This record gives sequence, structure tokens and C-alpha cells, in this order.
Amino acid sequence: MNEVKEKRKSPLRLIAGAVMALSAAAIIGQGVLASLNATAFNTVAENVNSGTLKLSLTNNGVGFSQDINNLAPGDVVNRYVTLKNDGSLDGINLSLKTTATGTPTLLSDGVGGGTNQALRLTVSSCTVAWDPSTGACTGGTATQEIAPLTLSTLSSATNLSNGSMSSGAFKYLKMSIQLPDQNETTINGVLPANTVQGGGVAITYTFDFAQRLATTINS
Repeated sequence: MNEVKEKRKSPLRLIAGAVMALSAAAIIGQGVLASLNATAFNTVAENVNSGTLKLSLTNNGVGFSQDINNLAPGDVVNRYVTLKNDGSLDGINLSLKTTATGTPTLLSDGVGGGTNQALRLTVSSCTVAWDPSTGACTGGTATQEIAPLTLSTLSSATNLSNGSMSSGAFKYLKMSIQLPDQNETTINGVLPANTVQGGGVAITYTFDFAQRLATTINS
């Protein structure tokens, strides 16, 4: 009976073979990954800053800080305010919207031939500050920015005729409130229907503008 003898490799030989295989793989890997590299960068950082769009409102004279009382048909009361573009970006499409609550006959004209004529607002500008004591646009040029409109009409934003404001620019405005001339007859102390007498409204004026058009600059 022939005995088949298995040849067994010694552990040391197995370990040595594995080390040699790993070393060979490492050498091959280094040969594949090795390369030349180069980089370049700006040594001084480039700063990129975003602009701002700001609109401020201040009174010239009493402005919006004082109530208007005891209007009679035909009266006009002028109040003066100043807008400034306090941002670093130019603005365009300056508009005005009013939020007004109170007596309906002072907000909207009578419908279908109704006799009441509601309050009107007219907006004018001067190239210099108005003199609030005289209403004069002394040394400047006056322009009508918004023609007379009822407060209900101005509940939607209405663009001023010149709505551009460069950064740092001022807009000097005259806000003219008028109760149009109209006829009413009070009989035995009883006011007529749809009267404009004895009413009142509270008005908030909201000015709004947009940023200038976006640009592409090459340099």
C-alpha cells in the first residue's frame, strides 16, 4: 500500500509570499498614480459685495404728522414730504399706494350720477425742497407726478411720472388733498343723503420702488 504524502508549505513561506505580493502591488500602484501637479491662485482675495435698496420718508414742515380738519368744498391742503434713496443701488418705478378707511363718500365718487365728489390727491415734485410756509418751488422746477385721483383709485399702486431715483437722490413732494367744489343742501338740520359733510378718513401713504435693471459688466 503506497502512502501519498502531502507536501505542506510552512507558515513562514506563506507569509513571505503574501508580503512579496503586497509589495509588488504597491510598486505597481505607485507607478499608476504618480504624476506632476501644478496650482495657481490669486494672492489677494477678490471681494464681492451686494448692494442695498432703501427708501426713507421724512416730513418737510408738518408733513403727514398733523391732521387735516374742517375741510369745505373747494379747499386744498398741501403737505410736504421728502423721499430719499438711502441705498447703494439706484431705484426705478417709484409708485404710491394709499390705504384709506372711513366715510365712503370721501373715498369714492357717487355712482351712477351721484352728487358726492370724494377727496382728491394730487402729487407734485420740485427739483429742490419746497418752502412749506408758502408752497413755493423756489429756484427749482415743479412737475405734476400724479394727476388728481380719488383715494379709492389710489388703493392700487400708481407710478409717479418720474420714478427713477439714483443712490443718494432726494424726491421733494407736495401732497395736495382737495375736497372738490360741490353743492349740498341741509334741510332743518338734516344732512342730505350721500353727504360729504361731517365725515373723516384715515390715510396711510405707501411709496415703493424697485432696484435698477440687472446689468452685465465686463472689465
